[in-house]
Amino acid sequence: MVSADQLRDGFEAERPRMQRIAARILGDVDAAQDVVQQAWLRLHATDEPIANLPGWLTTVTSRLCLDRLRARTPVPQESIEVEATALDPADDVALADTVGVALQVVLDRLTPAERVAFVLYESFGVDFGAIASMLDTTPVAARKLASRARAKVRPAASEDALADWEIVDAFMTAAREGDFTRLLELLAPDVVIASDAAAIALGSPARLDGADEVANFFNGAARAAFPVFIEERAGAAWIHRGEVKVAFDFTIEAGQIRRLQFRAADEVLAGVRRRDSGTDYGAASAG
Repeated sequence: MVSADQLRDGFEAERPRMQRIAARILGDVDAAQDVVQQAWLRLHATDEPIANLPGWLTTVTSRLCLDRLRARTPVPQESIEVEATALDPADDVALADTVGVALQVVLDRLTPAERVAFVLYESFGVDFGAIASMLDTTPVAARKLASRARAKVRPAASEDALADWEIVDAFMTAAREGDFTRLLELLAPDVVIASDAAAIALGSPARLDGADEVANFFNGAARAAFPVFIEERAGAAWIHRGEVKVAFDFTIEAGQIRRLQFRAADEVLAGVRRRDSGTDYGAASAG
Protein backbone atom coordinates (compact mmCIF):
# COMPACT_ATOMS: atom_id res chain seq x y z
CA MET A 1 0.00 0.00 0.00
CA VAL A 2 1.46 3.36 -1.05
CA SER A 3 1.45 5.92 1.74
CA ALA A 4 0.23 9.50 1.33
CA ASP A 5 3.81 10.74 1.69
CA GLN A 6 5.06 8.40 -1.03
CA LEU A 7 2.23 9.51 -3.32
CA ARG A 8 3.05 13.18 -2.72
CA ASP A 9 6.77 12.61 -3.25
CA GLY A 10 6.09 10.73 -6.46
CA PHE A 11 3.85 13.50 -7.71
CA GLU A 12 6.40 16.21 -6.89
CA ALA A 13 9.05 14.28 -8.80
CA GLU A 14 6.78 14.23 -11.85
CA ARG A 15 5.45 17.78 -11.48
CA PRO A 16 8.04 19.49 -13.76
CA ARG A 17 7.35 17.05 -16.58
CA MET A 18 3.59 17.41 -16.16
CA GLN A 19 3.90 21.19 -16.30
CA ARG A 20 5.95 20.96 -19.50
CA ILE A 21 3.38 18.66 -21.10
CA ALA A 22 0.47 20.90 -20.11
CA ALA A 23 2.25 24.10 -21.13
CA ARG A 24 3.18 22.66 -24.52
CA ILE A 25 -0.36 21.43 -25.21
CA LEU A 26 -2.18 24.51 -23.92
CA GLY A 27 0.36 27.19 -24.80
CA ASP A 28 -0.36 28.86 -21.46
CA VAL A 29 1.89 28.49 -18.42
CA ASP A 30 -0.75 29.65 -15.93
CA ALA A 31 -3.34 27.27 -17.32
CA ALA A 32 -0.75 24.49 -17.21
CA GLN A 33 -0.19 25.08 -13.51
CA ASP A 34 -3.94 24.88 -12.92
CA VAL A 35 -4.13 21.59 -14.82
CA VAL A 36 -1.26 20.08 -12.84
CA GLN A 37 -2.95 21.11 -9.59
CA GLN A 38 -6.16 19.44 -10.78
CA ALA A 39 -4.15 16.31 -11.55
CA TRP A 40 -2.88 16.35 -7.96
CA LEU A 41 -6.43 16.65 -6.63
CA ARG A 42 -7.51 13.69 -8.73
CA LEU A 43 -4.52 11.67 -7.57
CA HIS A 44 -5.26 12.54 -3.95
CA ALA A 45 -8.90 11.52 -4.36
CA THR A 46 -8.43 8.26 -6.25
CA ASP A 47 -8.81 4.89 -4.57
CA GLU A 48 -7.64 2.87 -7.56
CA PRO A 49 -4.24 1.13 -7.38
CA ILE A 50 -1.64 2.90 -9.51
CA ALA A 51 1.10 0.65 -10.83
CA ASN A 52 2.71 3.29 -13.06
CA LEU A 53 2.46 6.76 -11.53
CA PRO A 54 4.23 8.66 -14.36
CA GLY A 55 1.96 7.03 -16.94
CA TRP A 56 -1.14 7.68 -14.82
CA LEU A 57 -0.23 11.35 -14.38
CA THR A 58 0.55 11.75 -18.09
CA THR A 59 -2.87 10.35 -18.96
CA VAL A 60 -4.77 12.48 -16.43
CA THR A 61 -2.87 15.66 -17.32
CA SER A 62 -3.39 15.12 -21.05
CA ARG A 63 -7.10 14.46 -20.62
CA LEU A 64 -7.49 17.60 -18.50
CA CYS A 65 -5.72 19.57 -21.22
CA LEU A 66 -7.97 18.00 -23.83
CA ASP A 67 -11.05 19.06 -21.88
CA ARG A 68 -9.75 22.65 -21.74
CA LEU A 69 -8.97 22.71 -25.43
CA ARG A 70 -12.42 21.39 -26.30
CA ALA A 71 -14.04 23.99 -24.06
CA ARG A 72 -12.23 26.89 -25.69
CA THR A 73 -11.85 25.64 -29.27
CA PRO A 74 -14.80 25.47 -31.68
CA VAL A 75 -14.92 22.06 -33.31
CA PRO A 76 -14.33 22.56 -37.07
CA GLN A 77 -17.24 21.57 -39.26
CA GLU A 78 -14.77 20.15 -41.74
CA SER A 79 -11.29 18.96 -40.91
CA ILE A 80 -8.51 19.15 -43.45
CA GLU A 81 -8.20 15.60 -44.70
CA VAL A 82 -4.70 14.25 -45.08
CA GLU A 83 -3.99 10.80 -46.36
CA ALA A 84 -3.19 8.54 -43.43
CA THR A 85 0.45 7.52 -43.62
CA ALA A 86 3.07 6.40 -41.17
CA LEU A 87 4.93 9.32 -39.64
CA ASP A 88 7.97 10.05 -41.79
CA PRO A 89 11.04 10.94 -39.68
CA ALA A 90 12.33 13.00 -42.62
CA ASP A 91 9.60 15.53 -41.92
CA ASP A 92 11.27 16.34 -38.58
CA VAL A 93 13.72 18.54 -40.49
CA ALA A 94 10.93 20.92 -41.36
CA LEU A 95 9.54 20.87 -37.84
CA ALA A 96 12.85 21.83 -36.23
CA ASP A 97 12.58 25.44 -37.39
CA THR A 98 8.88 25.85 -36.59
CA VAL A 99 9.10 27.04 -32.99
CA GLY A 100 8.02 29.72 -30.57
CA VAL A 101 5.15 32.00 -31.44
CA ALA A 102 4.87 30.74 -35.00
CA LEU A 103 4.39 27.16 -33.82
CA GLN A 104 1.84 28.23 -31.24
CA VAL A 105 -0.20 29.98 -33.93
CA VAL A 106 -0.19 26.82 -36.02
CA LEU A 107 -1.04 24.61 -33.04
CA ASP A 108 -4.07 26.78 -32.39
CA ARG A 109 -5.41 25.70 -35.79
CA LEU A 110 -5.33 22.02 -34.89
CA THR A 111 -8.32 20.22 -33.44
CA PRO A 112 -7.91 19.39 -29.71
CA ALA A 113 -7.30 15.70 -30.43
CA GLU A 114 -4.75 16.48 -33.16
CA ARG A 115 -2.95 18.87 -30.85
CA VAL A 116 -2.71 16.38 -27.98
CA ALA A 117 -1.55 13.56 -30.26
CA PHE A 118 1.02 15.76 -31.99
CA VAL A 119 2.53 17.27 -28.84
CA LEU A 120 2.66 14.02 -26.88
CA TYR A 121 4.29 12.10 -29.70
CA GLU A 122 6.61 14.74 -31.14
CA SER A 123 7.78 16.44 -27.95
CA PHE A 124 7.54 13.70 -25.33
CA GLY A 125 7.80 10.44 -27.25
CA VAL A 126 4.55 8.99 -25.86
CA ASP A 127 3.61 5.88 -27.83
CA PHE A 128 0.40 5.74 -29.84
CA GLY A 129 -1.12 3.06 -27.63
CA ALA A 130 -0.96 5.39 -24.64
CA ILE A 131 -2.16 8.37 -26.69
CA ALA A 132 -5.08 6.30 -27.97
CA SER A 133 -6.19 5.52 -24.40
CA MET A 134 -6.14 9.23 -23.54
CA LEU A 135 -8.22 10.11 -26.59
CA ASP A 136 -10.57 7.11 -26.33
CA THR A 137 -9.60 5.90 -29.78
CA THR A 138 -7.40 3.28 -31.41
CA PRO A 139 -3.61 3.42 -31.91
CA VAL A 140 -4.17 3.56 -35.67
CA ALA A 141 -6.49 6.53 -35.28
CA ALA A 142 -4.06 8.22 -32.88
CA ARG A 143 -1.28 7.82 -35.43
CA LYS A 144 -3.54 9.32 -38.10
CA LEU A 145 -4.29 12.31 -35.84
CA ALA A 146 -0.59 12.95 -35.31
CA SER A 147 0.10 12.52 -39.02
CA ARG A 148 -2.68 14.96 -39.92
CA ALA A 149 -1.37 17.47 -37.38
CA ARG A 150 2.15 17.09 -38.71
CA ALA A 151 0.92 17.84 -42.23
CA LYS A 152 -0.70 21.07 -40.99
CA VAL A 153 2.30 22.14 -38.92
CA ARG A 154 4.98 21.26 -41.45
CA PRO A 155 6.25 24.24 -43.47
CA ALA A 156 5.72 24.11 -47.20
CA ALA A 157 9.41 23.69 -47.97
CA SER A 158 12.45 22.37 -46.13
CA GLU A 159 15.07 24.48 -47.91
CA ASP A 160 16.28 25.89 -44.59
CA ALA A 161 16.95 22.46 -43.09
CA LEU A 162 19.94 22.55 -40.78
CA ALA A 163 23.15 20.72 -41.64
CA ASP A 164 24.37 18.10 -39.16
CA TRP A 165 27.04 20.41 -37.75
CA GLU A 166 24.44 23.16 -37.26
CA ILE A 167 22.22 20.76 -35.32
CA VAL A 168 25.12 19.72 -33.08
CA ASP A 169 26.11 23.34 -32.43
CA ALA A 170 22.51 24.44 -31.87
CA PHE A 171 22.10 21.64 -29.33
CA MET A 172 25.27 22.48 -27.43
CA THR A 173 24.38 26.18 -27.38
CA ALA A 174 20.89 25.37 -26.08
CA ALA A 175 22.46 23.18 -23.40
CA ARG A 176 24.69 25.99 -22.17
CA GLU A 177 21.89 28.54 -22.30
CA GLY A 178 19.47 26.26 -20.46
CA ASP A 179 16.98 26.43 -23.37
CA PHE A 180 15.00 23.29 -22.53
CA THR A 181 12.41 23.79 -25.28
CA ARG A 182 15.08 24.06 -27.97
CA LEU A 183 16.81 20.94 -26.64
CA LEU A 184 13.58 18.96 -27.01
CA GLU A 185 13.10 20.26 -30.56
CA LEU A 186 16.52 18.99 -31.60
CA LEU A 187 16.14 15.54 -30.02
CA ALA A 188 14.28 12.63 -31.55
CA PRO A 189 11.62 11.37 -29.10
CA ASP A 190 13.39 8.02 -28.75
CA VAL A 191 16.93 9.43 -28.56
CA VAL A 192 19.46 7.33 -26.64
CA ILE A 193 22.68 8.30 -24.88
CA ALA A 194 25.25 5.58 -24.33
CA SER A 195 28.79 5.74 -22.94
CA ASP A 196 31.86 3.59 -23.44
CA ALA A 197 33.64 2.13 -20.40
CA ALA A 198 36.25 4.89 -20.31
CA ALA A 199 33.61 7.63 -20.33
CA ILE A 200 31.62 5.88 -17.59
CA ALA A 201 34.77 5.78 -15.47
CA LEU A 202 34.97 9.58 -15.82
CA GLY A 203 31.38 10.01 -14.59
CA SER A 204 29.35 9.90 -17.82
CA PRO A 205 25.96 8.17 -17.54
CA ALA A 206 25.94 4.61 -18.84
CA ARG A 207 22.65 5.15 -20.64
CA LEU A 208 19.82 7.69 -20.93
CA ASP A 209 16.61 7.07 -22.87
CA GLY A 210 14.12 9.49 -24.38
CA ALA A 211 14.14 13.18 -25.25
CA ASP A 212 12.89 14.34 -21.86
CA GLU A 213 15.60 12.52 -19.91
CA VAL A 214 18.37 13.60 -22.27
CA ALA A 215 17.21 17.24 -22.32
CA ASN A 216 17.08 17.28 -18.52
CA PHE A 217 20.64 15.95 -18.37
CA PHE A 218 22.00 18.61 -20.74
CA ASN A 219 19.86 21.55 -19.63
CA GLY A 220 22.26 24.23 -18.37
CA ALA A 221 25.23 21.87 -18.69
CA ALA A 222 28.14 21.24 -21.10
CA ARG A 223 29.90 24.49 -20.24
CA ALA A 224 33.31 22.95 -20.84
CA ALA A 225 32.37 21.50 -24.25
CA PHE A 226 33.84 22.70 -27.54
CA PRO A 227 33.12 21.94 -31.21
CA VAL A 228 35.27 19.16 -32.66
CA PHE A 229 35.48 16.60 -35.42
CA ILE A 230 35.24 12.93 -34.41
CA GLU A 231 36.64 11.13 -37.40
CA GLU A 232 34.83 13.16 -40.10
CA ARG A 233 31.68 13.83 -38.09
CA ALA A 234 30.80 17.11 -36.42
CA GLY A 235 30.65 16.63 -32.67
CA ALA A 236 31.65 18.20 -29.39
CA ALA A 237 34.06 17.33 -26.63
CA TRP A 238 34.75 18.07 -22.99
CA ILE A 239 38.19 19.65 -22.99
CA HIS A 240 39.98 20.30 -19.71
CA ARG A 241 43.22 22.32 -19.66
CA GLY A 242 43.69 21.72 -23.34
CA GLU A 243 43.19 17.97 -23.11
CA VAL A 244 40.20 16.17 -24.63
CA LYS A 245 38.55 14.11 -21.89
CA VAL A 246 35.27 12.90 -23.44
CA ALA A 247 34.03 13.14 -27.04
CA PHE A 248 30.31 13.66 -27.73
CA ASP A 249 29.63 11.62 -30.88
CA PHE A 250 26.26 12.52 -32.45
CA THR A 251 24.14 10.48 -34.82
CA ILE A 252 21.83 12.81 -36.76
CA GLU A 253 18.85 11.44 -38.65
CA ALA A 254 16.26 13.52 -40.48
CA GLY A 255 17.28 16.72 -38.77
CA GLN A 256 17.20 15.42 -35.19
CA ILE A 257 19.66 13.84 -32.80
CA ARG A 258 18.86 10.13 -32.74
CA ARG A 259 21.83 8.91 -30.70
CA LEU A 260 24.66 10.42 -28.70
CA GLN A 261 27.69 8.49 -27.50
CA PHE A 262 30.08 9.65 -24.81
CA ARG A 263 33.45 8.24 -25.91
CA ALA A 264 36.69 8.42 -23.97
CA ALA A 265 38.72 5.47 -25.28
CA ASP A 266 42.27 6.51 -26.08
CA GLU A 267 42.03 5.52 -29.74
CA VAL A 268 38.92 7.69 -30.15
CA LEU A 269 40.31 10.75 -28.38
CA ALA A 270 43.53 10.53 -30.39
CA GLY A 271 41.58 11.32 -33.56
CA VAL A 272 39.55 14.21 -32.17
CA ARG A 273 40.44 17.60 -33.59
CA ARG A 274 39.08 21.08 -32.93
CA ARG A 275 36.47 22.48 -35.29
CA ASP A 276 35.63 26.06 -36.15
CA SER A 277 31.86 26.12 -35.70
CA GLY A 278 31.44 29.75 -36.68
CA THR A 279 30.20 30.45 -33.17
CA ASP A 280 31.63 29.71 -29.75
CA TYR A 281 29.23 27.90 -27.41
CA GLY A 282 30.41 29.99 -24.50
CA ALA A 283 30.08 33.28 -26.38
CA ALA A 284 26.60 32.31 -27.46
CA SER A 285 25.51 31.57 -23.93
CA ALA A 286 26.98 34.81 -22.66
CA GLY A 287 25.35 36.90 -25.33
